Amino acid sequence: MKIIRAIYLSNRLFAAIGIIVASALLGYALGSFESLARALLYLLLSLVLVDVLLLFRVKKGISANRFTPEKFSNGDQNPIRIFIQNLYQFKVRLLVIDEVPDQFQMRKANFEIEVAASQSKAINYELRPVKRGEYHFGKTNIFVKSPLGLISRRFQFGEVKMIPVYPSYIQMRKYELLAISNQLTLQGVKKIRRLGHNQEFEQIKEYVAGDDFRTINWKATARKNQLMVNNYQDERSQQVYCLIDKSRVMQMPFEGLSLLDYAINATLALSNIIIKKGDRAGMITFQHKVSTVLPASKRNKQMQLIQESLYNQKTLYKEADYSRLFVTLKRKVTQRSLLLLFTNFESMAALERQLPYFSNLAKNHVLVVIFFQNTELKELLESRPKSVKDIYYKTIAEKYDNEKRLIVKELRKHGIYSVLTPPQDLTVNTINKYLELKSRGLV
Repeated sequence: MKIIRAIYLSNRLFAAIGIIVASALLGYALGSFESLARALLYLLLSLVLVDVLLLFRVKKGISANRFTPEKFSNGDQNPIRIFIQNLYQFKVRLLVIDEVPDQFQMRKANFEIEVAASQSKAINYELRPVKRGEYHFGKTNIFVKSPLGLISRRFQFGEVKMIPVYPSYIQMRKYELLAISNQLTLQGVKKIRRLGHNQEFEQIKEYVAGDDFRTINWKATARKNQLMVNNYQDERSQQVYCLIDKSRVMQMPFEGLSLLDYAINATLALSNIIIKKGDRAGMITFQHKVSTVLPASKRNKQMQLIQESLYNQKTLYKEADYSRLFVTLKRKVTQRSLLLLFTNFESMAALERQLPYFSNLAKNHVLVVIFFQNTELKELLESRPKSVKDIYYKTIAEKYDNEKRLIVKELRKHGIYSVLTPPQDLTVNTINKYLELKSRGLV
C-alpha cells in the first residue's frame, strides 16, 4: 500500500497512453492497427514495470536534508539550503517541493534538477519574512524519475520545524562591524565634526598627521623631545532610550514591512551601537498604555534582553496615549537622557495634540522625534501629470509633503530635535543623529 501511495504518473506516461488509444481507435476504424495498439500496450506495461523496479528496488534511493538558520532576521534575505544525495546507480531527475511557512504565500517553491549516479547536489534559495513571530516549515517532498521517466517515486524528508523570526539581527551585525572597522561613512553614516572638548581624557600619545594641534601637550612634548598630544574619548555611560510608538500610525506598510517593524529593526541596531560606544541603552514601548519598560544599561546581557523584548512586541494598533508615556518617563527616567521617539505624524493637527507632552519632556531630556516620509508620495511628486486627475493627486501629495516639513519646523521652534526619513533609511539616519548629538556634547 505504501508503494502505491508513493507512485505518481508522469506526463510522458499519459502521452504514451494517448498514442496507444489513438492507435486503437485508428485500428477499429481501419482494421489494420489493432495488433499494433495491443503490442504498444504490452510494451508500455513492460516499461512501467521496469520503471517501478528501478525506483523501488532500493528502500532508500534518495537522501535529503534542509538546513536553515536557527532564527530568521526580519526584513532580510535568509538563506535556505537543501542538500540532496542520489543513492541510485543511475542518473535521476528530481522535482523538489519544499513546504515553506504559510506566511510567505509561496505557491511554487519547486526546483527541478538532475543528479548523477551516487552524486549529490545542493539547492539554495532565500526567504524574506516581513513579520516577527513563529514560522513553521513542513516536509521536503522529492519526486524521483528514472531515465525512463514514466512514473515518479515520492520521498518525504524532515518534520515540521518552527523557526522564530527576530528583529533584523543581520542589520545589527552589519552596523556593528562597520562601527568597529570605522567604515560607517561608506554606508551613509556621516562623520560628525567634534565641537569643542566635551570628551573625557583618555591618554597621552605621539602626534601623528591629522591630529588637532590644539590638543598638543607641551609639558609632555618637552619631556619626550617629540610632539605629544592629549587623546580624548567620548563621554560614556550616558542614558539613551528608544521610545517605540505601537499605535495605529505605525501600521502603514512599506516594501511589506510595517513602520513598527522598521522602528524595531532600527532600535536593535542602534542599541547595539549605543552600548559599543559605552553608553547605556534602554527601551520603552507604548500605545494606549505603556507596554514595556527596559531600564537603560550596558551590562553584558542587555542586548539579549532588548532583542527578546523586541521579538515579543505585539500591538492592537490602538490610539497612542502620550500622557501615560510622560508619566512613566517622569517616574522611571529621573536622569537627563537622550530620548529617541519612533512615531509618525501625517498632519500638523496630529502633532499639535501631542506637542505639550513633547515640550515638557524636552525640558528635562534631549528629545528626538523620528517620523517617516511617505515614499509613495515622493514618487507621485516627481512624476509628470498627464490629466486633470493627475494634477489633483499631485496637489494633494504636495500638501501632505509640505505638512511634514512644517512639522519639522514646529518641533525645532519648541527646542525639539527631529529626523524625517524614508523607512528604508531609518537605521542609518537614526545612527547619524545619535552620533551628531553625542559629538555636540548633548548626550
